[in-house]
Amino acid sequence: MDSNTGGDDETGGGLGDEETGPERRCVVTGAVRPKAELLRFVVDPDAAVVFDPGHLLPGRGIWLSARRDVVNTAVAKRLFARAARRPVTVPTDLADRVEGLLVRRTLDIIGLARRAGQAVAGFEKVCAELRGGRAAVLVAARDAARDGRDKVRALAGSLPVIALFDGAELGAVFGRDAAVHVCLSPGKLARRLVDDAALLAGFREGGVQAV
Repeated sequence: MDSNTGGDDETGGGLGDEETGPERRCVVTGAVRPKAELLRFVVDPDAAVVFDPGHLLPGRGIWLSARRDVVNTAVAKRLFARAARRPVTVPTDLADRVEGLLVRRTLDIIGLARRAGQAVAGFEKVCAELRGGRAAVLVAARDAARDGRDKVRALAGSLPVIALFDGAELGAVFGRDAAVHVCLSPGKLARRLVDDAALLAGFREGGVQAV
């Protein structure tokens, strides 16, 4: 149980979601960033802290920079209770739960793109899309062999490259044992994937190279 009280401000001064504006302040670092670049948490009716990846849950938002160490600091220093101004319950493995939800969310985006005909997997197909200028983002399995990975990345040029998933995770999206190379066509889903992958990059090994 977390029982500290107090509060940290949003960019305009109060914590509540009634505050307007596109930016919020991380309650750990004090950094002010666009909401899309931060993690939002709320306190549910049972006084438990819940991660809100879609920024949809009702209640006052508690905002953190998208990094594992920041979430762990908020838990260790009881900053959620301070921000909420009341006792709250915070799971000790909150950072792992955040990572799991972000992984699911990003892989779901790739799945949506596949079903919409906006994502392909496989070395030859991905290379063809890249050569034809029909790709907006490249997803490379982080456990891929270096030679093949480097060949595909060279074709990607300045496109965003996401290397946060294992081949088995990507393969599950395409109904196969593994997928090493994936690319998405330009559009809303590709933009969402880059944005959400940037959040996930603070929680697992790999990386996002974005322009």
